[in-house]
Amino acid sequence: MRRKHAQHHQGADHGERISAGAPVAGAAEECHSPSVALRRAEVLAKAAGSVGAVAFSRTGDPMIGEFSDAKLLKKFGDVPDDLSGL
Repeated sequence: MRRKHAQHHQGADHGERISAGAPVAGAAEECHSPSVALRRAEVLAKAAGSVGAVAFSRTGDPMIGEFSDAKLLKKFGDVPDDLSGL
């Protein structure tokens, strides 16, 4: 099994994807390094319609889609403390 350590960023917005008034997570995007993930999340958090974004890292096997729990690098904007619902 090939294990890979990857950094990601993910945004949350209100727009049309509202769920009971709570922010809804956008798609996570893989980045080449933690610093790139942090920069992209910060920019995404300031985009029109966005309420915030997170940068995180995780390790896993992308071939089978098996990953460890994500490690939060940083939150930007109005992101809830409990990210399990996103």
